[in-house]
Amino acid sequence: MGLSILGIFHTIIGIIAIVAGVIAFTKSGKIDLGKLPGKIYFYFTLVTSLTALGLSSVKGVNPGHILALLVVTLVVVAYLLHARKPGNNRARYIETFFLSFSFFLSMIPTVNETFNRIPLGHPLAHGPNDPLIAKTLLLLLIMLIVGAVLQFRKIYQTNKAI
Repeated sequence: MGLSILGIFHTIIGIIAIVAGVIAFTKSGKIDLGKLPGKIYFYFTLVTSLTALGLSSVKGVNPGHILALLVVTLVVVAYLLHARKPGNNRARYIETFFLSFSFFLSMIPTVNETFNRIPLGHPLAHGPNDPLIAKTLLLLLIMLIVGAVLQFRKIYQTNKAI
């Protein structure tokens, strides 16, 4: 696969973050920073995004670096909202969306790198513009939109009940 030590570390931490995010979505319908899977997602996504800044096949800043910085910004703002605005209020909408959106953005390089490397010798895709990658990302975008609507409805119902 041709991964550096940093690349291997980044990949392992990233896989743990994604698994934690999937567990959080499955158990809670969202990434909840008050629960263990949400905490794991937060910290491991932060480390994954920061290590991505040291990875590049080209010199200088590239779109992957910008994406990593955006993900860092989203999870940090969500964490600050979670920590400073407790309870059921409007901040939950932003916090929940930022965490879901950060998960979606994290999936862009994940899908691209995975499909272009696996299986070894005969990857599923041949470059970032491969139709399989585009279709997969479109499906993930649809899942993000549907998930956000469902999450917002749940937050609204919780706020209304209080």
